[in-house]
Amino acid sequence: MALKDLLVVVDDTPAAAARIDVAAQLAVKHDAHVTGLYVVTTPLIPNFLDAQIPEAVRAAQRDLANEFAAKAETLFEGRMRRFGLTDRSEWRALRGLPGELVAVHGRYADLVVVGQVDPRHDRDLPLLHPQDLVFDCGRPLLVVPYAGTFQTVGERVLVGWNASREAARAVGDALPLIAKAQKVLVLAVNPKPGQLGLGDEPGADIARHLSRHGRVQATHVTTDAVEPGDTMLNTVADESCDLVVMGAYGRSRLREQVLGGMTRYMLEHMTVPVLMSH
Repeated sequence: MALKDLLVVVDDTPAAAARIDVAAQLAVKHDAHVTGLYVVTTPLIPNFLDAQIPEAVRAAQRDLANEFAAKAETLFEGRMRRFGLTDRSEWRALRGLPGELVAVHGRYADLVVVGQVDPRHDRDLPLLHPQDLVFDCGRPLLVVPYAGTFQTVGERVLVGWNASREAARAVGDALPLIAKAQKVLVLAVNPKPGQLGLGDEPGADIARHLSRHGRVQATHVTTDAVEPGDTMLNTVADESCDLVVMGAYGRSRLREQVLGGMTRYMLEHMTVPVLMSH
């Protein structure tokens, strides 16, 4: 699969600009098209109160929401001009619930670029939760941290590997990035031995496969003293990685998400963009 059609979710948080820049970097590198999606929302109000809101207040809410949408469009178009992507980008502003709309529109993209949940975000407004989207969208997500800027993405890639179906899917979805990376490191944390585990040389099989796409190294860490998530983030820092690739583990039942420990940890503590697939 080639990365030719990217969808980036734009919102009103301070992290939106850095997220757009990440999508733009990838678009330039992969000669891709970028769609910016902004979901126009209004404060969440209980049904029993909603009927009591005067029409003048509703009109003011709509005007404010439209003003935010216009600012977001200006930000997106400015970033597209900066990266020379004006002819390979488009803007969509839709009214509704972020999770539902992004899931639907994301199904028609090769990669969906979203933001880590920012705890400073106005909790009265509907939030887009990557942990929901990774189950509902059906496409790989690139989750960008809410803090920091990212001058490179995909130059030095860390692959979190445990030989699971989800990890294999994530690696397959990330192949266009892995093939162009300067360095790829496969990391197995506390690998399970045996024929159905990671074998005598954890990570060797997937590293051999990926070596046919580019240069790859494999390593593994076994420790009870450090949490697996911390081990991965420590390796990201030590190796100056700018992208993590990993499977997203868990189940979706009646929209109540049950996430695996590593998935939840990375969504809460990521320091660089993380490509996740389920």
